[in-house]
Amino acid sequence: MDSAREFNFDGLVGPSHNYAGLSFGNVASSGNVNSASNPKQAALQGLAKMHALAERGYGQALLPPQGRPNFRLLRSIGFCGSDAEVLARAHRDAPTLLAAAYSAAAMWSANAATVSPSPDSLDNRVHFTVANLNNKLHRSFEQAQAARTLRALFHDQRFFSVHDALPGTPALGDEGAANHTRLCASHGAPGVEMFVYGRSEFDAGAPAPKLYPARQTLEASTAVARLHKLDPQRTVFVQQNPAVIDQGVFHNDVICVGNGNVLFYHEHAFLDEAASLAQLRRAMAGGGTELTALRVADAMVPLADAVASYLFNSQLLSKPGGAMALVIPQECRENRAVAQYLDGLVAGGGVIDELIHFDLRQSMRNGGGPACLRLRVVLTEAEALAMHQGVVMTPKLYDALVAWVGRHYRDRLAPGDLADPALALEIQAALQELTSLLDLPGLYDD
Repeated sequence: MDSAREFNFDGLVGPSHNYAGLSFGNVASSGNVNSASNPKQAALQGLAKMHALAERGYGQALLPPQGRPNFRLLRSIGFCGSDAEVLARAHRDAPTLLAAAYSAAAMWSANAATVSPSPDSLDNRVHFTVANLNNKLHRSFEQAQAARTLRALFHDQRFFSVHDALPGTPALGDEGAANHTRLCASHGAPGVEMFVYGRSEFDAGAPAPKLYPARQTLEASTAVARLHKLDPQRTVFVQQNPAVIDQGVFHNDVICVGNGNVLFYHEHAFLDEAASLAQLRRAMAGGGTELTALRVADAMVPLADAVASYLFNSQLLSKPGGAMALVIPQECRENRAVAQYLDGLVAGGGVIDELIHFDLRQSMRNGGGPACLRLRVVLTEAEALAMHQGVVMTPKLYDALVAWVGRHYRDRLAPGDLADPALALEIQAALQELTSLLDLPGLYDD
């Protein structure tokens, strides 16, 4: 099992990337509502990150965008007629619902599913549970295609088990890997899985945020752990600090990231910091691993700066020899407090000794950084060979996708453009061509 490798499956930004401000509780999303977006630039920025990390030797693959606009959503809520008539009527009567039908938020593949690798599961298979994302209308419709896509990529049931989303009720609100962290001695060794929840549905006295919704419930997290057949002794459930949810930390991956035996987090990340770390240490000690906790004090990086820069929405990647690299958005270099902290961190001789930064402004303006864009999947050599190979990033695939984006994506998309029937036809043609590039025929067929 020690030969296992971590793959990052980045969401390929779709051609309908737009700023509709649909995600209440996500400060960046709300702050850029109704601005004009640049889908072409967004896709190229994401592809550049995938290509650069693949060139460095990291396991890198992609998840294709979902079909848009979602006519099934629009017709299910009463808009009828031809496709062009549906778009015109939705734009006239309910433009926010039209924006939801065009949402490209599936690019944040950290929300696609929760993943447990085979060393952690009692049946020695890789388990995926598709997130129901039922807190937001525009995302709740992603689950059917997410399940279809994951089953197309991980179809061999000897190695993989893809579970449908949990029932779409508030009691089981599940936002996927954005609230899940795996800690381990090495990728192929049995790990400790930490589930972070925002509230408990059935404990009326439990703390909860007052301003913004807590999107992940304890009940959903425990259900996923059961589905994945995890060892209870190596599974930890901790509560996110409700106060930070109310300050724009809508997912745990906005304030915490882990890799190997390292947990990099802000001091206000958890409701009870000491108890949360104690649980992790006990669980990891049972497997002979010691937790390395990298705590960032508010005095060093105020919470507002952490949220604005997406410092913790970074990728923490293992390097040969035991050190780690931190993949950060360009905004971290532009925020004085964060930049000073990171310079000191790297110079300090600790486990993180390299910063890799990317310009992901199109994603960042819509409320998602490097970690939001990727779903982490640890695979043994046999499992990696058993998955669909057409989505693995190679120089040839990168060049093909850059050319594909150039042919099909607009460089400006304003809210009024969503009513244009030509846009829907452009997107459908682009995605049909993409299925050929990725060797995924029928991916978008109903």
